[in-house]
Amino acid sequence: MSEIHDLTALEQGAAIRDGELSAREVTDHYLARIDESDEKLGAFITVTAERAREQARVLDDELRHGRPRSPVHGVPVPVKDLNLTAGIRTTFGSRVFADFVPDVDDHVVTLLRQAGTVLLGKTNTPEFGLPCYTENDVAPPARTPWDPDRMAGGSSGGAAAAVAAGLAPVAHGNDGGGSVRIPASCCGLVGLKPSRGRVSGGPMKGDVSGLPVEGVLARTVRDAAALLDVMAGPMPGDPHWAPPLPPGETFLGAADRPVGRLRIGRFATPAITDASLHPEVTAAYERASTLLTSLGHDVEDVAMVDAASGLFPPAAVSMFETVWSVLATLMPVDPAREAGLQPLTRYLRARGEAVDATTFALSLAGLQVIARRLVASTSRYDVLLSPTLAQPPLPVGAIRDLHDPAGDFEQNKRFTPFTAIYNLTGQPAVSLPLHWTSEGLPIGVMLAGRPAGEGALLAVAAQVEEADPWGRRRPPEW
Repeated sequence: MSEIHDLTALEQGAAIRDGELSAREVTDHYLARIDESDEKLGAFITVTAERAREQARVLDDELRHGRPRSPVHGVPVPVKDLNLTAGIRTTFGSRVFADFVPDVDDHVVTLLRQAGTVLLGKTNTPEFGLPCYTENDVAPPARTPWDPDRMAGGSSGGAAAAVAAGLAPVAHGNDGGGSVRIPASCCGLVGLKPSRGRVSGGPMKGDVSGLPVEGVLARTVRDAAALLDVMAGPMPGDPHWAPPLPPGETFLGAADRPVGRLRIGRFATPAITDASLHPEVTAAYERASTLLTSLGHDVEDVAMVDAASGLFPPAAVSMFETVWSVLATLMPVDPAREAGLQPLTRYLRARGEAVDATTFALSLAGLQVIARRLVASTSRYDVLLSPTLAQPPLPVGAIRDLHDPAGDFEQNKRFTPFTAIYNLTGQPAVSLPLHWTSEGLPIGVMLAGRPAGEGALLAVAAQVEEADPWGRRRPPEW
């Protein structure tokens, strides 16, 4: 057998079901790798070794006396440290919450446990998940294992670093403006942002915008689909519900489904007008276009970001900034401890607190109008193709600016001018690792599906992976 961490999550699940491996063996393997390597990568904020081993023991006992709970029964899955985990420290990437231990699980954590996954720990995230890098005051920076001098991206940077380096087979993340797809591009992974309402954000998160969703980071499309299967489904009281799959169907089954001839619209015009594309990003985009054409699809240019047509006017960016800054205020912080927050967090919260109710409501309404136009204008396409980011992964610290948080925020926008479009529209989107630079740095390309169309999106993503496989490609020394 290969090294355990060379197996996909589904292969590990099959080996556990067949008795070739135990959940305890797999868990111990990953805990040893975390202990050996995480100091260099900053993937985890908290490691729950004792609890993970006990979970694995129970799951092994269950399997000896019954059926597995899911295809990933016994497989380790870390949870991002923005999500509540009862009895386990949850810092939200902030030293202000460094000692906070909640007494409730988020629904997604409950579903992962019910599916028989093992919680290795809590993965690194920037403070409150606000920037596109993972550098905070409670853990070392999250680094891409393809070049540890460079960032893993954010805000699910720790999750991406863990999966890319073989410290976890697959990981939970979340995405409010690109926070799964950004680190997927930086770390050479599949990063899946599901549709709005596909995975519950409850029970404690208040969602006034519809932007954030729970997602998946994985090495393969099938692993991402399998984890979505166990995470998906509405809970009572959720503000958004995605239509369920037909009875008997699964997202994993969709990834194995044959793909017919698709109409694919492509665009590489950044929503942030002063963002420039690195030549390697353009090369990745063109290479993906050629690959999709070779698979029999019709690929054509589409004016997705076109101020002249009014589809994505310049005002959309300022509206999004208004909403984003108000969202930064929703984390309750003792006023006496505000000074302990990072400069970017304080800057965004100050902007948000200065927004009056009418301006916020008009921004939300304006974004909804723009989202409707974007979806309607591209409804003739089965899939949309664009770059994921404007640049390859940047050096650690290249964006973070403790002295100029406004400049920091502007650099965030220029680095990631594509991803937030699909948080706005609520469409599913996935970053695929289809290109590596001459320096060996990964660059992702992004595919987006129709609203609530994860099944078709996963099918074409799996077709692309079969034509140009990346799942066995690993960073040097990891």
